[in-house]
Amino acid sequence: MLGNHGRSVARTIFTPPARLLASLGVSPNMVTFTGTVMTCVLSVILLAQGYLWQGGIALGIILFCDSIDGILARLTGKTSAFGAFFDSTMDRLGDGAVFGSLLAWVVFHMPDSYARTCAIIAGIASLIAVGTVPYARARAEVLGVVAKVGIAERTDRLIVALVCAAFTDWGWGQWWISIGLMWVAVASLVTVGQRVVFTASMLKKSEVSQVKI
Repeated sequence: MLGNHGRSVARTIFTPPARLLASLGVSPNMVTFTGTVMTCVLSVILLAQGYLWQGGIALGIILFCDSIDGILARLTGKTSAFGAFFDSTMDRLGDGAVFGSLLAWVVFHMPDSYARTCAIIAGIASLIAVGTVPYARARAEVLGVVAKVGIAERTDRLIVALVCAAFTDWGWGQWWISIGLMWVAVASLVTVGQRVVFTASMLKKSEVSQVKI
């Protein structure tokens, strides 16, 4: 939901830099790969080590710049099936680095408490759920269904997790990071359920229409 509103703003801001990169011969896949490497490195160096608000800001900037590869692809006419596949694959690596690093901080640095226990459980659930959301969409597309439905996009999940982690880092309470991870886990699982139901409905309609024909 947040991602839908941010794309038009990002398109306006990053079109000029994308034109510059195009003139320098930089490919969209190079931008995608660089962004993923930066996400993974910053997650491990900052989030996992306890620099939660600093990591949140740094990763937030990278997240906001995430659309530049798509803009560059359209400007250079290099949109392709492989580019979409590569971008989605790199996003999964980046998500794993972010949530894995947050979970590592919770396990190794968060004081023992009920909040820590909840954060560990929610962190594990988040790691599983955030990978299942795009998988459900990908499998639906194999069946000919575009299942983009869901209450939590990738941008939503990352922003909520990083902002709540920053609140904990600022001393506002250990429960903030727990709440953030729990929201990500629940919202992601709900999104998976929505995509399963939507896909089943579309396939059923397709079967009915084929029978009538």
